[in-house]
Amino acid sequence: MNPYLLVGIGGAIGAMARFAAGSAIGNLPNGFPLATALINVLGSLAMGVLIGVLAKTTPQYQNEIRLFVAVGIFGGFTTFSSFSLDAITLIERGDFLLAAFYIVGSVLLSLAALSVGLTATRVLA
Repeated sequence: MNPYLLVGIGGAIGAMARFAAGSAIGNLPNGFPLATALINVLGSLAMGVLIGVLAKTTPQYQNEIRLFVAVGIFGGFTTFSSFSLDAITLIERGDFLLAAFYIVGSVLLSLAALSVGLTATRVLA
């Protein structure tokens, strides 16, 4: 099957699951984004289980399963699961400094980029 189609269909399923979970969970009264936090944790747990199972078994359609489920469904549900997998992969390889740079850099640069985008639209609007 076409890899873009696998990712696209899986992504649509994941995005709908994220919306449903977010709607069901909601946020705490103090504004803490509980839904996003739980979705990130659950997506990371699910990614760990999937990659662990795929690493132990090598079915004929392993790549298609990874594209559909890991990249598509979990990517649509939460990209944090991919971030977590990349970070753990670096740690398991013993690249601790690179892992720390990746984790801290990704979080700080993403926050900075979002802030720049918000500021730019507020100034231009």
